[in-house]
Amino acid sequence: MELFVPSRLTTCPSSSSLESRVRFRIPSQTHFQLFSSNRIQKLRVMEATQKTTTCASQAGENGSSFTTSIAAEGRVGEVKRVTKETNVQVKINLDGSGITDSSTGIPFLDHMLDQLASHGLFDVHVKASGDIHIDDHHTNEDVALAIGTSLLQALGDRKGINRFGDFTAPLDEALVHVSLDLSGRPHLGYDLCIPTERVGTYDTQLVEHFFQSLVNTSGMTLHIRQLAGKNSHHIIEATFKAFARALRQATEYDPRCQGKVPRSALKESYHVPDIVSLITERSRIVRAAGIWRAITLTLSKK
Repeated sequence: MELFVPSRLTTCPSSSSLESRVRFRIPSQTHFQLFSSNRIQKLRVMEATQKTTTCASQAGENGSSFTTSIAAEGRVGEVKRVTKETNVQVKINLDGSGITDSSTGIPFLDHMLDQLASHGLFDVHVKASGDIHIDDHHTNEDVALAIGTSLLQALGDRKGINRFGDFTAPLDEALVHVSLDLSGRPHLGYDLCIPTERVGTYDTQLVEHFFQSLVNTSGMTLHIRQLAGKNSHHIIEATFKAFARALRQATEYDPRCQGKVPRSALKESYHVPDIVSLITERSRIVRAAGIWRAITLTLSKK
């Protein structure tokens, strides 16, 4: 038997680690010792709510690192990302009140992060410095990567959440539809037609890159569709507002779920004790099969 577990439960997420999986090989013999008491103790240690992990940067791009921590007060994710080009700190509280404090060195991006906080009712704190004397690309990307990772942390085991979010936001002549699924499977469907190359000093190509980076580290499925719009600023702002509202829907609790993990996202939400219980159940099945086989052979000889 082979049991696969997403490696993001033990490491920081990246575009490659979300694809990879940890493999446990379990012998199929009737009688075997699953874990020593020391091994189980080590697995349980991994559950600690306070942890700091360093891992490779997105796709190993430049040897950068994430330093991540899980806050004890609830659904809060806090990330520090340091690369050769940028230094980014992000803290998000999913159960906040819309408090925002963003300073990325990119004024238009700060304005969009304000929309994320106010329309999602998240507390969003972003501090970033980077090589914006060259262009905004690295800072825009690393802010999005850090936000995605902090969202992943804040969601935790995802028990009781709605999981799905869907919202269409108008802004004057612009109309943008966003639909998302906190499934643990990263995918971006992007269909915006932004008529100008820049809004202020912000390169409008970076909008898609922002959401692709956020999707990669948060593990969400995200679809963005422009239904109408001619003004570049309006189209982009409507996108962030619709995204914030859809994410708010998806992260809110459904009282009828009674703390259960949404079913098809269950395989993405295993914790270490779940792994132990799964393997234990498998051992019971193997033992029962062995006993039944022995009884069948005995009866056939008679």
